[in-house]
Amino acid sequence: MKKYTSVESYISSFPQWEDKLRLLRSIILKNPDFEEGFKWSLPVYMIDGKNLLGLGAFKTHISLWFFQGALLKDEANVLVNVQEGKTQAMRHWKFMDSDTVSESLIQTYIDETLAYKKAGKTVLMKKKSTEFIIPDELKSALDTNTSLKTAFEALSNYKQKEYAEHIATAKRAATKESRLKKIVPMILEGKGLNDKYR
Repeated sequence: MKKYTSVESYISSFPQWEDKLRLLRSIILKNPDFEEGFKWSLPVYMIDGKNLLGLGAFKTHISLWFFQGALLKDEANVLVNVQEGKTQAMRHWKFMDSDTVSESLIQTYIDETLAYKKAGKTVLMKKKSTEFIIPDELKSALDTNTSLKTAFEALSNYKQKEYAEHIATAKRAATKESRLKKIVPMILEGKGLNDKYR
């Protein structure tokens, strides 16, 4: 991924999208409260250091990001969750090559964003569930091997959950058995399933 050094260099690096990016930028900057910044090699617009809006260019579209977009009414039904099930607050508005940029509609969304910021509202982030079910195969192994049970209980909750899901997601009984044989020594050593990737 190419690294950009400024908003200007970012915008000029996308000639196909340059006009639309400049238009979006000018709409945002009409509000004097916004501070233009550059984070993650992307243009970001903040108030009091809080990220509110961002711009991004891709092969097939450009995006106007609303960092607290889940709060917005989205009456025009233009906002999309980038990663359904993962992203909680951020929403983005995609513009394809043929799309017209409606300054008045964008300003409506920006005004609503600013109203939420002034009111101190933010999306309340839901914590990922730490609850999990130990599959029968793992439960049986723990019940018959006290050393394994002691080692498993000494692991952090998320490591226990990784092991439980690793067994539970196998479709065939033979795969579950194979996975169980592989993880028993790891559990006994106090290792997590994905420690080597951390």
